[in-house]
Amino acid sequence: GNEINSIHGILNGTCNYILTRMENEGLPFADVLSEAQKLGYAEANPSLDVDGFDTAHKACILTALAYGFLPSLGDVQVEGIRALKGEDVKYAADFGYRIKLLAVVARDGYEIEVGVHPTLVPFSHMLASVNGVFNAAMVNGDMSENTLYYGRGAGRLPTASTVVADIGDVARNLAHGETRYARAVPTYGEGKLRLRAPGNVTSRFYVRLSLLDKPGSFGVVASTLGKHGVSISAAAQKESTAENANHV
Repeated sequence: GNEINSIHGILNGTCNYILTRMENEGLPFADVLSEAQKLGYAEANPSLDVDGFDTAHKACILTALAYGFLPSLGDVQVEGIRALKGEDVKYAADFGYRIKLLAVVARDGYEIEVGVHPTLVPFSHMLASVNGVFNAAMVNGDMSENTLYYGRGAGRLPTASTVVADIGDVARNLAHGETRYARAVPTYGEGKLRLRAPGNVTSRFYVRLSLLDKPGSFGVVASTLGKHGVSISAAAQKESTAENANHV
């Protein structure tokens, strides 16, 4: 009954667990990852999770369900959480944001934006309250507006439950010669929808820099950004523990 405008999702329980622990306990990424592996939330080789590709696979599937075409994974811009530092999590909180690894699927005319990035989500947003191993997808429809789907995204039993359900779907489709999700294809015209090139996607960004502790350092940064048409909505300058350096 709806044409889907956008889907914003926290789709990987391992990453969400790591980010929650980093924020709540001030632990470094490597320590939390090691504990997640011991608890069975992360694989022995966690690359698929922490580098964002598990989330990207799921974003492509959601794109297929919502818009009827499957993007090539190689064309999707993907950034994981491996490079995040404790300072990033803390500074985000200082500005009123929580960092989540977010999948974004959004339609603008015949172009579909699909991407995966660590994203600053305002504390007041419903997705900001999705913590630990839980996942959520917020779907915006042209008539339903926002609806939220929430549940566990990591662990042996939740994963097994989903796998068994998927096998049941496949078996039912094969037994009855049907495709249950054919109705998901919208009426945009066959072949008209296309993936938006990453270079055509605009967004706000968070930047953290280490600068020499001398007059005018921040001014140089602001001037350089201004020359390239980048405005600064908020900034904070904090003294670093490293000698003669400030984080901005």
